[in-house]
Amino acid sequence: MKIFKNLSFILASGFLLFASCAEKEVSEPEPEPSPFAVETEKMTINVDTLYTDFESPWGMTWLPDGRMLVTERKGEILIFKDDEYTGEKLIGVPTVSEVNQAGLLDITLHPDYGNNGWLYLSYSRSQGEGEVLVITRAKLTGNALENVEEIFVCGPEWKGGRHFGSRIVFDKDNYLFFSNGDKGSRPQNAQELDNDHGKIHRIHDDGRIPSDNPFVNTEGASPSIWTYGNRNPQGMIYDKKNDRIWSVEHGPKGGDELNLIEKGNNYGWPVISYGINYDGTILTELTEKEGMEQPVTYWVPSIATCGMTLVSSDRYPEWKGNVLVAGLAGQQIARVELDGTTAVGEETLFKDIGRVRQVSESPDGYLYAITEATGLLVKLVRAKPNANIPVPPRD
Repeated sequence: MKIFKNLSFILASGFLLFASCAEKEVSEPEPEPSPFAVETEKMTINVDTLYTDFESPWGMTWLPDGRMLVTERKGEILIFKDDEYTGEKLIGVPTVSEVNQAGLLDITLHPDYGNNGWLYLSYSRSQGEGEVLVITRAKLTGNALENVEEIFVCGPEWKGGRHFGSRIVFDKDNYLFFSNGDKGSRPQNAQELDNDHGKIHRIHDDGRIPSDNPFVNTEGASPSIWTYGNRNPQGMIYDKKNDRIWSVEHGPKGGDELNLIEKGNNYGWPVISYGINYDGTILTELTEKEGMEQPVTYWVPSIATCGMTLVSSDRYPEWKGNVLVAGLAGQQIARVELDGTTAVGEETLFKDIGRVRQVSESPDGYLYAITEATGLLVKLVRAKPNANIPVPPRD
């Protein structure tokens, strides 16, 4: 039985709130909190709060033994088992440089983890007078990372800790794709091929460069580049069924994007954008240009898109094939309905739950989300028809 001390969770008018409660008398047993539910357009979702004490969580993955690993940007990896925090953390984690948005970011397993045991991390570390984004792999023995090996270092180093991305995904052929933000520099980084910033990259699982990457034979270009003109892609997912990669990236003030990621494409930043400068001035007069890709959908105002997942589980039949996108500034999850590669609908879910950093589908098909500020780990479970669970009125 899960016990929540000094917190009660209330859902009113479709908003998730939390408030402290008076301390119980020692002799009085604490009751299990009543479940609550959110009525969405397609189904009712029970929200089970599993943990409330994260500090800037970022990535999450599951091990074959059922343990879930969650990264915190300061450089720690928390271990969960059976939907509860074990009180344990991984040891042997590389030293990271936590500066603004930089730090320990994504975590994922090799698709053939059962045979090769490789676990992958993306994080920033100090180099020269700034920081670099590093892709590292390691093996896990018990709670310890061993055989830690940097397989790719993005260059050049950059000061300030802005726009580091970063997500890691593998495709069906075990190529590793990772995203790297433009470091807040414009226009040069994202549009120029002589640096690794503002790009999505493709490498082998050991860091080697595939010979069929689009710019391998382009003089002066970084050979790992798969796409460019990407501002700050903090979400990426591989659609195994359709062999597609989707990404979301932050716009400036407005203009967050959902993009279908395809070989060699230029996604336009900062030449084209649906956003404006943070001070309200015009960033660019262009929203489209020949040779530059249009987003599948975009958000104005920004929701500050972050992690994402593609719902493939039969546990959510009404959402199957939808993309769920975490929103930081929006404090929400955006559900995007797709017809092939066309966005045909959208719904805002769990508004004001907190700054949602990542939403992921577990190996057993359940959806989980982690938040900043409110520090939550929540599990989303489809309610059974006619379940006796209080549902607040919708706005």
